[in-house]
Amino acid sequence: MKMAAKATLLSRGSRFAAGDDLYALAEALIPVQGQKLTETGIAIGIPQGTYARIAPRSSLAFKESIGIGGGVIDADYTGEVKVIIMNHGKKGYQVQEGDQIAQMIIEK
Repeated sequence: MKMAAKATLLSRGSRFAAGDDLYALAEALIPVQGQKLTETGIAIGIPQGTYARIAPRSSLAFKESIGIGGGVIDADYTGEVKVIIMNHGKKGYQVQEGDQIAQMIIEK
């Protein structure tokens, strides 16, 4: 798996943040009323009895009409975390390498 040279791969916005920010590994154009599976360049291991939920970023949802599809990563999944970005807007949305695209929350 290739890793981003310039982009941050995972971060927490603050000490009390509910989840970790996920970043785009590469540029992608999300067409009007379309969707795209976007790579993050990370794989995770989470404890048995939990799952990771991929959630939208409030600012993208409000300002750009960007949503997240799918969104559940089971504890036994070992592959790359990818994000389904959905564009509900009236214009294409350009994702740049390193953009924050979603957040990942570990839940029981």
